[in-house]
Amino acid sequence: MASISREANGRRTIQFVGSDGKRRSIRLGKVSQKTAEAVKVQIEHLAAAGETRHALDGETARWVADLGDDLAGKLAAVGLVPKREAATLGDFLQGYVDSRGDVKGSTATVYGHTRRCLLGYFGPDKPLREITQGDADSWRLWLVSNQELADNTVRRRCGIAKQFFKAAVRRRLLAENPFGDLVAAVRRNEKRYYFVTREEAQAVLEACPDAQWRLLFALGRYGGLRCPSEHLGLRWVDVDWDRDRMTVHSPKTEHHPGGESRQIPLFPELRPYLEEVWEQAEPGTEWVITRYRDSNANLRTTLQKIIRRAGLKPWPKLWQNLRSTRETELAESYPIHVVCEWIGNSQAVAAKHYLQVTDEHFARAVQNAVHATSEAVQKAVQPAAAATRQEATEPQRLLRVRLVAATCGDLGQYPQVGDDGLEPPTSTV
Repeated sequence: MASISREANGRRTIQFVGSDGKRRSIRLGKVSQKTAEAVKVQIEHLAAAGETRHALDGETARWVADLGDDLAGKLAAVGLVPKREAATLGDFLQGYVDSRGDVKGSTATVYGHTRRCLLGYFGPDKPLREITQGDADSWRLWLVSNQELADNTVRRRCGIAKQFFKAAVRRRLLAENPFGDLVAAVRRNEKRYYFVTREEAQAVLEACPDAQWRLLFALGRYGGLRCPSEHLGLRWVDVDWDRDRMTVHSPKTEHHPGGESRQIPLFPELRPYLEEVWEQAEPGTEWVITRYRDSNANLRTTLQKIIRRAGLKPWPKLWQNLRSTRETELAESYPIHVVCEWIGNSQAVAAKHYLQVTDEHFARAVQNAVHATSEAVQKAVQPAAAATRQEATEPQRLLRVRLVAATCGDLGQYPQVGDDGLEPPTSTV
């Protein structure tokens, strides 16, 4: 509990016991008793949250966010709130990005893009508390109109901005997240999908400059690996030639239980390119891909050149669509849970971002429809044909009966047919 003391000159001081057990004092100056009581209540909430390690309630968080720098500094001096040195956008973003040494390089790159966009629009000296929900909406429109970013890119930037400001709320620098209502879910973009046919893949493989590049492409098209992380993480000890399997290490999913690696078959389409590189490898070589491991190696740009050399037009999302093509292809022959295990994603992600509807699906649907129609017509014609044959034979039967009747007289007096039949015996020659 906190208490209020009043000095002779009218100044008021709030005293409380901190989480370390020491008595702390906050001098409010000349304020009314009512104001001092209101501050006392909030200080008790802050002290309790600090002692129990619980998040602040919404009202207290908003109160802290709206504090002037003087009182906020006094609260920070006694450990009730963080210091406001990082209260500007530039300082906060710098501190947050520097503190996230746990993220992978690709994620750090995405952080950098979003940080650049935020600073480009608001400026580094913009106080965090002055950024409103309306400012966040305007920033999103700026990404579309000024930066001319694609819809899914805008959504990713909004998602990272939400993450940044959520951390500011948790650090009690803000009462609420101004970017919290921005739409950040990435949507399926059909225009960016492309199915790489086997004929196109063969043309690209023939245009590759060496065996390692052929393997890089084959690992994407026929192995479904993520490039470059899973390609460059492949070691020869991961290849089990006897069991026709290969272990793929996945940095992207290693934080999920069991997601650090997966096994895939040595598909017949993939194995020749793997064997080619194996035969060229020096004894004791650890990595399957020994070239192009430099961080400056731009595999995407080089693949674009190879595709053009093959006489083809580069498709969108070069490496992503190789994985998408392979997963779509495998889903035609294997249960989806097996395919997802090999590709390294969930069924929900596969359905939303990987599986494609191809021209072959339409052609097969038409072919099946034609075949089904042909069978239906054939089944319908068969009874009619049988009835026609029956109608054709019935008059012939009646005609034969009438001929016998005319020859033998009354039908009821038909002569008995002997062992020799109706025809007279013929002498044997």
